[in-house]
Amino acid sequence: MAAGVRASEPRVFVCLGALLAHWVAAGLEAVVIGEVHENITLRCGNILGPRGLVTWYRNDSEPVFLLSSNSSLPPAQPRFSLVNASSLHIEALSLQDEGNYTCWEVLNETRWFQVWLQVTRGPYQVEVNISSTGRLPNGTLYAAKGSQVDFCCSSSSWPPPMVEWWFRAPDSSTEPFGNNLTASCFTLLLMSQNLQGNYTCLATNMLGGRHRKVTTELLVYSPPPSAPQCWAELSPGLFTLQLSCRWAGGYPDPDLLWTEEPGGVAVGTSKLGVEMLNQPQLSDGKKFKCVGSHIVGPELGASCVVQIRSPSLLSEPMKTCFVGGNVTLTCEVSGAYPPAKILWLSNLTQPEVVIQPSGHHLIAQSGQSSTLTIRNCSQDLDEGYYVCRAENPVGVREVDIWLSVKEPVNIGGIVGTIVSLLLLGLAIISGLLLYYSPVFCWKGKGFPEQQDMGDVMVLVDSEEEEVEEEEDAAEEEEEEASERHESPKEVTKCGHIHRVTALVNGNVDRMANGLQALQDDSSERQSDIIQEEDRPV
Repeated sequence: MAAGVRASEPRVFVCLGALLAHWVAAGLEAVVIGEVHENITLRCGNILGPRGLVTWYRNDSEPVFLLSSNSSLPPAQPRFSLVNASSLHIEALSLQDEGNYTCWEVLNETRWFQVWLQVTRGPYQVEVNISSTGRLPNGTLYAAKGSQVDFCCSSSSWPPPMVEWWFRAPDSSTEPFGNNLTASCFTLLLMSQNLQGNYTCLATNMLGGRHRKVTTELLVYSPPPSAPQCWAELSPGLFTLQLSCRWAGGYPDPDLLWTEEPGGVAVGTSKLGVEMLNQPQLSDGKKFKCVGSHIVGPELGASCVVQIRSPSLLSEPMKTCFVGGNVTLTCEVSGAYPPAKILWLSNLTQPEVVIQPSGHHLIAQSGQSSTLTIRNCSQDLDEGYYVCRAENPVGVREVDIWLSVKEPVNIGGIVGTIVSLLLLGLAIISGLLLYYSPVFCWKGKGFPEQQDMGDVMVLVDSEEEEVEEEEDAAEEEEEEASERHESPKEVTKCGHIHRVTALVNGNVDRMANGLQALQDDSSERQSDIIQEEDRPV
């Protein structure tokens, strides 16, 4: 029976073609979109009320019977069924189900309804490929600053999807990067910090309206541009050594490792680069090395070294202050690293007592040099030892300074005394030179006639004194003659100049005779001296 019906189907279509003028809504066509693997229902027009005999065909090169409301005609496939005695229900759609479908209804008149079924698939399996520098353990991609990054996105879909790229930087709105069919690829040549953010690939099935997107976070890393810096200092509040290392300018923060040198024994590692060391770990001249490493290089990293030193002190051992005056004690520290803390202590009545700044004690420090100024010195309170102490975690050094407080002295009196002594000494030396100098002796002997006659005076009191003087003069001449024979050189040194002073009591002639005798005696002695000088030695 079914075979006979199908044999007559071509004739039926021919007859139907002659009746097109009587069809209602024959030119109308409905479009229905279905998704692969889903179910769909195709309605036979939009008619309410009782329905006639309904038959469904698929229009390929020729009509193909699918299903009829006549129970004697079985469906072409089990997937086809009638809903509400008129609508075609198709289960598990496939791409092969896409095409034109015709609904033929016979009631009081024959009506045709056409339905165009479109089958879509996807988008599925959206694939995003980013040629980044590396991937973090959590899956996040990162690229080095200044590098080139390629982006590509694709998806399987029917019909081919529209692929779009969207970018959203932190704390900003989303902006498109462009779109294309089937696949979308582009390249960023110089990655910079403002290109860090979320990159989204959006694949949209323009027919079915379905879309799928994949968002990938891309970080842009940059190593520090300069070398690391490291230093040692006193930890705040604690007498321990704090090692600090900084390698600034990179993103993200580098890893910093402290080691002891030589040997490379690890002290500690952290992002902050700060390590605390206790006293047993320290010694004079010890070195510590900070090694910085960054995720995008350099491969060997970068490093810096610090060497700790105990302080050395330099100061004057003794200072003097006058009562009521001011004095400044100076203490200089050298070679200390980290810089030492300088304290002044009084070792007078209370040992190891730190001197605090006051009106009596003024303390000033410039770098590693400290001064203690004591005002209005007092012998009872200020005289004694003062201690300058320099300390850092590596060591402690102290130096003692003795302060002597004295009473002020009369400077004018001292100066006057010194000047007087100098003048006295000068007078003595001048007298000796005048007495022993041969220059003055030759002057007296060489020019006796030029001597002032007033300097030679003969004092005659009486005839007896004159006789005694003559006898004395004779004796002196004999002694001088003997001395000339014994030591002639002494005579050449300086001859005896007789200055005879006489008081003349009414006898001027005698005085003249005495002067004449004196001159004759001097000329004779001069001739003797000249003869002795001519003698060979």
